[in-house]
Amino acid sequence: MHIHTPACTCFIIPSSMLRKLAVQADEAERQHLLEQMERSAFLRGQRAASGLAAPGLQVAPGVKHRTVYDAHHKTRLPGKLVRTETAAPVADTAVNEAFDGAGATYDFYLQILHRNSIDGRGLGIDSSVHYSKSFNNAFWNGRQMVYGDGDGKLFTGFTHALDVIAHELTHGVTQYTVPGGGLVYDGQSGALNESVSDVFGSIVKQWHLKQTVRKADWLIGAGIMTPAVGKALRSMADPGNTALTWSGDDQPGTMAGYVDGGDVHTNSGISNHAFYLAAMKLGGHSWDKAGPIWYQALPLLHPDATFADAAQATAKAAELRHGVGSAEAAAVRGAWHEVGVV
Repeated sequence: MHIHTPACTCFIIPSSMLRKLAVQADEAERQHLLEQMERSAFLRGQRAASGLAAPGLQVAPGVKHRTVYDAHHKTRLPGKLVRTETAAPVADTAVNEAFDGAGATYDFYLQILHRNSIDGRGLGIDSSVHYSKSFNNAFWNGRQMVYGDGDGKLFTGFTHALDVIAHELTHGVTQYTVPGGGLVYDGQSGALNESVSDVFGSIVKQWHLKQTVRKADWLIGAGIMTPAVGKALRSMADPGNTALTWSGDDQPGTMAGYVDGGDVHTNSGISNHAFYLAAMKLGGHSWDKAGPIWYQALPLLHPDATFADAAQATAKAAELRHGVGSAEAAAVRGAWHEVGVV
């Protein structure tokens, strides 16, 4: 019998990006990036072997329970406890940003989607900052958030981008909401896993900034890299547009550019663009209609879901929310049609 362990150690920076940057780097920097890729691979393997997360502390809806730890540049988690829910801000900016970003994400899920924390049952949100030395990544490991500081040459740190925090925490939401323990981190289901995180990462940022779909920049990870690397990791409005993102951005925006066996972060551009198109058709704020439709589609998926399954699930969710034959359902179907999935 094949047993799924879909919950992943999911990184914001794909290993393919680190590999491309390593090719352009000097010897010392190349060595540093290759070591980090090895570390990431090790963490992924560890996660896959451990299965689903044990439930953490459960609390009532509306009662946040955030803790932030300092890993002190080591790799042992969680590290030293430095801030709790009742404590005041500390002198360390990364600690406060991790705390506030977790809070904004929690508030969005509770107020807009009526979800009680990451698991829907009040799970406490733990975060560790200053992970490893000059670590160029942030990740959700199935139990908690972990942030590196970046090396200052390529990346400037990961706690100051709210969409990065919300993206990573949404991997936890997917893990607990898609029946069977989440979306398998491989192929189209892996690309969907990444895309769902980009979608809600972007929505949380837009909600926090009170932006309409037309005012939003639709960029993921703007501000976490140095100008030498680029402006953002991905664009949902125009996947693969290196002028908006970075020189190695190879995301396709439609199935015509789908990379068979490609990196999950690469192919996620297709479903990202489908969401962007649906949100633009529906107008207003992304959290008014488009976001809730995508959220309601999650329980209709299965661990090995394809783009076609996601198209069907989001159309079904639109019908459940707005009626069969509704303009909303038509907008969702139209978006998937435009990217060549339907």
